[in-house]
Amino acid sequence: MTKWEYITTPLLLHKETQILNTWGTQGWELVQVVTGPQGGLIAFFKREVQA
Repeated sequence: MTKWEYITTPLLLHKETQILNTWGTQGWELVQVVTGPQGGLIAFFKREVQA
């Protein structure tokens, strides 16, 4: 059975691509971007847990 770990991070204005690419190079897959309670963007990532 596949096991996952998750992380969330804010996407700072004008740094979105840099932030997404940084997490992507570490093996994180973007799942969703939502608007946070204060109006900023929050990115949700997942990656498979290596046994």
